Amino acid sequence: MAALGQDSPISDEEAVYLLHPDEEEAPPPYTRHSTEDILRTRAQLDINAEQESLRKEKTIKWRLYISHSLSTWNSRVFEFACLLFIGHLWEDTLLPVSIYALVRSASAICLAPMVGWYVDRGDRLRTVRLSIVGQRVAVLLWIGGFMFAEYMTWGQDKDKVLSLGTLFLLIPFGCVEKLCSIMNLVAIERDWVVVTAESTLCGLDVLNSQMRRIDLACKLLGPLFIALVDGYKYDLAIVLIFSMNVSSILIEYFAIADVYRRVPALRTGRPTVLDPPDGSPPEQNNSFRQPFVHFHAQIRFFFKSLHAYSQHTVFFPSLALSLLYLTVLSFSGQMIIYLLSIKGPKDIQLAFPTTSIGLLRTLSVTFEMLATWLAPAIMKRVGPTRAGLWAISWQLTFSWIAVSLNWYFQPSYISAWVLVSGVILSRVGLWSFDLCVQIIVQEGVDPTTRGSFSALEASLQNFFELLAYISTIIFPRPSDFQYPAFMSAAAVLVACILYAEYVRRTRGHLIHLSRCWDGKKDEGQRRRSQGQAIRLRELA
Repeated sequence: MAALGQDSPISDEEAVYLLHPDEEEAPPPYTRHSTEDILRTRAQLDINAEQESLRKEKTIKWRLYISHSLSTWNSRVFEFACLLFIGHLWEDTLLPVSIYALVRSASAICLAPMVGWYVDRGDRLRTVRLSIVGQRVAVLLWIGGFMFAEYMTWGQDKDKVLSLGTLFLLIPFGCVEKLCSIMNLVAIERDWVVVTAESTLCGLDVLNSQMRRIDLACKLLGPLFIALVDGYKYDLAIVLIFSMNVSSILIEYFAIADVYRRVPALRTGRPTVLDPPDGSPPEQNNSFRQPFVHFHAQIRFFFKSLHAYSQHTVFFPSLALSLLYLTVLSFSGQMIIYLLSIKGPKDIQLAFPTTSIGLLRTLSVTFEMLATWLAPAIMKRVGPTRAGLWAISWQLTFSWIAVSLNWYFQPSYISAWVLVSGVILSRVGLWSFDLCVQIIVQEGVDPTTRGSFSALEASLQNFFELLAYISTIIFPRPSDFQYPAFMSAAAVLVACILYAEYVRRTRGHLIHLSRCWDGKKDEGQRRRSQGQAIRLRELA
């Protein structure tokens, strides 16, 4: 080895020895990497980071889907099962079922704004967990109250006092379950989904479509499942609902907590603190029970929220969607009873068999699920505003064809089949319109008021659903079903007019033929405008 004082070159092995004289095995000599090797390594690191990001987003989506699936499934099953169970206690009248449904809907109308107020103010994770626990506990208490009522009335004639007391024992638990269901729906679909989509690469349209598919699948399979179990053994259905609610609560609880942990944006607070409903300082209104202290404050808060709701730029789309809940043109209780009891001239039985109604309902939900794939494709092509106009026009067309021909051929098999066919086809437009309006509301409503806005929208939806129940109470005979059906078609017409006015205000016109086949420009312009708005906020 050359002397250190001389300027002779030192090999890599000698340099390593000099730097690590005490180590038995020195590290390998330094290797000079080429530019190609560096670029290849950097590309591999980018690929690994992208794969890790995709794995993270997939985990987030599946946790969100699992929690939403369990919540929606239990809600749909209980909503249908409680009507069956009440029917077992009161087999000779529909009045108890009607009272139960009316009070449950009325509670949602009156108290949903308070729920939205809490969603906007409360911690996101605490709010969703409260909705999960509240739903499950309310169902368990309802089942316990029902079993107690059944035990008290078993083997004896039901007197009016006992029947009335039993009904009023069950109604509060049903109302709490309904309100907690609204809280979960508003918090997850109108807040968590938006924040998750903005913070990750999960597209908002993808999340919305998948959540809607979950809703429709539970709507189809939940009632069918519990109806089959109830038909086989009534006691087994009660035990099954009790077991499902007990076993799912922990899965929902920790799945949604995992989403909260993996999405940091969910842990950030709201930009501003909303004014409390009674006008007192914010620090005095941190508890959930505070909005319910004074009745006068509740009324004042409701009308204040209603005024703010009506002045919002997306008020017309939201109101149009809510109006569509004023309908009997769906495979729900009113139309099913009509199909089961159709009579022709001279009281000839034209009723549909229950198996046929079940198959038709399955076909209807299949068409509704088709909309969850069709609507996102159309929105990518022409944007949500124009796609919503196409969807509501589709529903309007087939609803009026069904009602008009049903009225013309009444009463006959032709009128019934025309009504059924028109209703099934119109559902594609309904759910496509629902997805379009959901995108418009999510993008148009400020995060600080998103919960209150959506809760008030849910309140209006329950109000119009209540009007649909009232229409069949006014016209209870199956031969008069054409009148509620006509009212439903009229509601679709009004909704179409409201949404068309929103489109005219937003775009300046309803139909622009020169650009109907070049919708990608509109969508690209909308995305560029959003990007410019985000950059301007960052600069500010």
